[in-house]
Amino acid sequence: MGDERHVVNNGTNNGHARRATIEEAVLERYERAAREVEVGLCVPVSYDRSLLEVIPEEIVKKDYGCGDPSRYVRKGETVLDLGSGGGKACYIICQIVGPNGKVIGVDFNEEMLALARKYQDPIGKRLGYHNVEFRRGKIQNLKMNLDLLDQYLARHPIRSVFDLFRLREFEERISHERPLIADDSIDVIVSNCVLNLVRPEEKRELFSEMYRVLKRGGRVAISDIVSDEPVPAHLQRDPELWSGCVSGAFQEEELLHAFEEAKFYGIHIEEMRTEPYQTIEGIEFRSITMTAYKGKEGPCIERNQAVIYRGPWKQVVDDDNHVLPRGARVAVCDKTYQLYSKAPYQDQFMLVPPRDEIPLEEAGVFDCARTERRHPRETKGMDYKATETSPNLCGPGTACCP
Repeated sequence: MGDERHVVNNGTNNGHARRATIEEAVLERYERAAREVEVGLCVPVSYDRSLLEVIPEEIVKKDYGCGDPSRYVRKGETVLDLGSGGGKACYIICQIVGPNGKVIGVDFNEEMLALARKYQDPIGKRLGYHNVEFRRGKIQNLKMNLDLLDQYLARHPIRSVFDLFRLREFEERISHERPLIADDSIDVIVSNCVLNLVRPEEKRELFSEMYRVLKRGGRVAISDIVSDEPVPAHLQRDPELWSGCVSGAFQEEELLHAFEEAKFYGIHIEEMRTEPYQTIEGIEFRSITMTAYKGKEGPCIERNQAVIYRGPWKQVVDDDNHVLPRGARVAVCDKTYQLYSKAPYQDQFMLVPPRDEIPLEEAGVFDCARTERRHPRETKGMDYKATETSPNLCGPGTACCP
């Protein structure tokens, strides 16, 4: 994409246009929204009223989202909220995860962060525990702590090219030694209508960063705006539409593909609104909530395991291109076998373990090119010759049958 996607015309009161980046347009609009409520920036969402009781009305009214990813969070988890804004979702989630859980909100907008932090102490005192913190950063670069960067610039203002080089070295060092969010540290990432606000050329990095900070087995729960058709360039250049969560929207399938490309699996649309949020030039923009998981990497080990897809579809294809016919014993490696035993798959498969378990240290390499089904003898053992009958089985003429 050329730079034309990244620069927009932003009209001023005197009728003269100035050039403004997408980032500036978003920042300015949400600074205003932190000071005064902007109704048009949100999609009506129903929350658990009991979780709103401790949250001040100022925060509740200045919540700009399009879904409720908090419902996919569980007790005791460490949760990262991308684009946490005024903190409403963080304060809802902190009650769900409880005192043994933790919530980290990340936002770039200082006005929104000030609003969120304003009530941090009184909310914690009312709950009886403090498990929320807010950090300043860009959601597409979760290594860079912008507060540390500001502190450095206050001590070392840029006056020369040499100073600029020193700044770059400092950025690299703190990104490595003191990242805003550490690798493999988060159980769940949530975000509410902010992924679309990221500049196009930084969206790949955004998904990569989400993957980096999640623990193996961690997941995302994302609410955002998607379009039913690609958004044309002239709409992408409109600052009002971009900052209003329209011009930067992913096309429906594009959002799911972005998670696939970042190595997520188990990608599932939890909800998609029937009614559009907005319709512009015949293109419909609507709210979607989806979940996805991290952790399908690893060696393929042969332990003679099989899985049986329950249905109702005649067959399905998973994220690793395994074809799974309904009712068939399909050979899988130990990694896939373990994935299917957990969310979001556990209700869709019957697991068939070997009669004699193969220890990991004795297991061989699974042939990932294998397409044939697993013969029952592979799991029972080729020499399995048992003959067993039970007088307790119910059959024709027995007392247990009607």
